[in-house]
Amino acid sequence: MRRFAILFGILWLEIVLPGTASWGQAVPARKSPPDVFLITIDTLRADHVGCYGYNQVETPALDALAADGVRFTQAFTHSPITNTSHITILTGLLPSVHGVTDFGVPLSPQHVTAAELLKKRGYQTAAFIGAVILDSNTLAPGLDRGFDFYDNFPKTDSKDADGKNTDGKNKERWGRVERRGMEVVEHAESWFEKHRTGPHFVWVHLFDPHDPYEPPPPFSEKYKDHLYDGEIAYADSAVAHWIAFLKEAGAYDNAIIVVTGDHGEGLGEHGEETHGLFLYDSTLHVPLILKTAGAAHHGTVIDAQVRTTDILPTILSATGIAAPAELNGESLFPLIDEEKANAQAPSNRAFFGETDYPLRWGWAPLRALRTENTKLIEAPRPELYDLQADPKELKNLYAPDNGKVQSMQAEMARWKAKLPPSGNASKPGETLPDPKDKIEVQNLLHNAMLAGDDNRSSDARHFLEEALRIDPSSPTALRQLGELELAAGDFAKAAVHLKRAGELRPEDSTAAFELGEAMAKSGDWPGARDALESSLKLAPSQMPARLLLGRVYLQLKDAKNAADQFEAALLVDSNNSDGRLGLAEAQIQQSDFAGALPDLEAFTKTDPRNAAALRLLARAYRGLGREQDAKRAEEQAAAAEKK
Repeated sequence: MRRFAILFGILWLEIVLPGTASWGQAVPARKSPPDVFLITIDTLRADHVGCYGYNQVETPALDALAADGVRFTQAFTHSPITNTSHITILTGLLPSVHGVTDFGVPLSPQHVTAAELLKKRGYQTAAFIGAVILDSNTLAPGLDRGFDFYDNFPKTDSKDADGKNTDGKNKERWGRVERRGMEVVEHAESWFEKHRTGPHFVWVHLFDPHDPYEPPPPFSEKYKDHLYDGEIAYADSAVAHWIAFLKEAGAYDNAIIVVTGDHGEGLGEHGEETHGLFLYDSTLHVPLILKTAGAAHHGTVIDAQVRTTDILPTILSATGIAAPAELNGESLFPLIDEEKANAQAPSNRAFFGETDYPLRWGWAPLRALRTENTKLIEAPRPELYDLQADPKELKNLYAPDNGKVQSMQAEMARWKAKLPPSGNASKPGETLPDPKDKIEVQNLLHNAMLAGDDNRSSDARHFLEEALRIDPSSPTALRQLGELELAAGDFAKAAVHLKRAGELRPEDSTAAFELGEAMAKSGDWPGARDALESSLKLAPSQMPARLLLGRVYLQLKDAKNAADQFEAALLVDSNNSDGRLGLAEAQIQQSDFAGALPDLEAFTKTDPRNAAALRLLARAYRGLGREQDAKRAEEQAAAAEKK
């Protein structure tokens, strides 16, 4: 009995008082899983952050996080493009492996995301994005997988791959293309307030440092001569707001916080004003700060080279989740432990960078291999840099017989051998232009895009004409100029530019569609038919092209082919009004009045003020000899037109 009483007492202590232990010895309290907060700051160069030695901008929030955790001085992104780089961060995979090398490319379901891995372990997951280019409904399909909540942009106007309106309606940038950092953080805080029970995985994306550089007051005044830095200072203030919220919520101490840039910014170095084309450190070197749960790593600085593919394995290691074998990165904790133990083990984290972005303009993609002291850039004109002696990468040391070149090329070949076959390779025997020779054109194209988005058509036209002066065979400049003329109503000029753009890039379905639109508006029905048919051969699912082609066939009195186009459109959307009215008109042209009548009657019952439908209904009645009904429908149409 005495033995039973003692055993019962021990069990009572362990169950009711879990912080105490049997026999008078303390047992550590069971820790709850750490929250994970990922903060990505778009277009953030490492060398423009205070704790990285830059004294022309104030970044107190980032500096404080670095003091509270681990700062990696040599962190590099694998891609200088927002979508590609973020998917690399969230999957731990190289761009060539996950396959999302441009905007709008879906992330394959075979690649698991950080959100999916953490959600399986009971984490509540949410993402808050600052730019439409990360919207999972449009330009970043699949990026929302695993998130309980993904803060997409409202469904309004269509956007292209640069976030530009494609319907010609230029509206306020804020809320349409971009959210201010403070708004993103406020959305995250509002969600967190409603989902207090943990653990949490929350990704906050701040787009502010991306061009155009337009920081709000007071940053616009304080940094009026350095607006890029002003955007960084503003983004830092949004980080400060988020961190203060987490502290007040009691979520900071036991949290893992990762802050990084998705890529940097050229700022004119190597001629590149923005990013995407080149693989120099100006756009690849990003800040990386890690605050771990508790207070184990305050003020740690790691100088070894690390990669953004290392972020996911590090998060998984910190949360006790096994990393999938396919990941291309490694946990950063061994490096941190080496630093803590004052170990001097050399880092073997070679860096492989890539950009397929130049392919959008018909230029060669680039690949780079970076060790801690050397970088090889694979391009039509290859480059080799001694990073210790030449950190700005200004002196190209490449020579085919250079021993260092040969060893780096052999290592590059080993990296590429591990990658899946690229679908973006150039055709056999084809030599694409080196992006180094096209950077001036690229800058002009980018400026034209920004001007067009701001409804500055004259400026956009100037930039495009200058780009064509430098490169008369630029299909992008020709297409954009054609779009400008199309919007301005000069259909003949638009057709000239768009036809040439299609000849230079015959796989461009959009240029072919816009050529068809320009020809239709100028009354060239056979030309419009040929252009639209070409467009649909390249992209058969285009509803606007199919509807327009149906209208063109009606003008050509080819009612049978018109009906085929409208029927194909209605298979996609059976309630599409243009498709329904177009099909009715095609039936009437073929004297199939009885076939057209039922849907026209149904249509005019649900939309009794649609004059076009009423006019068609009158024609159908008249064709069936129902003159009184025809007159009544015509009267209704006239009344609807007056209203």
